[in-house]
Amino acid sequence: MYIASQKRKENIAEYLLYMWQIEDLIRANDLDIDKISENVIRRYGLSAEQEKEMTEWYESLIDMMRRENVQHSGHLQLNKNVIIQLDDLHHALLKDPKFAEYSAEFYKTLPFIVELRAKQGDRKLDEIETCFTALYGTLMLRLQGKEISADTQKALTQISRFIALLARYYRLDQDDKLWNEES
Repeated sequence: MYIASQKRKENIAEYLLYMWQIEDLIRANDLDIDKISENVIRRYGLSAEQEKEMTEWYESLIDMMRRENVQHSGHLQLNKNVIIQLDDLHHALLKDPKFAEYSAEFYKTLPFIVELRAKQGDRKLDEIETCFTALYGTLMLRLQGKEISADTQKALTQISRFIALLARYYRLDQDDKLWNEES
């Protein structure tokens, strides 16, 4: 909860990847608040009030996951909304000639996105979600201690650079500093 709040303010990309981890962490604990309390919350060494707040946050996420039927896979609507916001900003940036650097970065990334989409089969995601899925999948592989090929690393480096630029523009947009003349 505290980490999510901080990440949301600082870097929307890190926030989204963190929230996807939280969804998986909740699933790994069988959507059971007692297990989450024991395996996660108590390890933070929080005050009683902070522990209560964090428990309520996890309980609300568990409730949302059940109501939205994403107990086994998929993402909460609040996380899907972030993707939608980023996708909307992405398209607005591509249309504006003022953001040629962004367009160039996107077109450097596009071949990797196309390749990733080809590997997804039936499940076609938009460009932004495809990038996040690749970043998250790699994060999970690293956590499992699995090797990342040189080609995959090259793709991830470009995807990371592109998403970092999008996240920077998102922050500027949130601060009402993106569309003015100084940006």
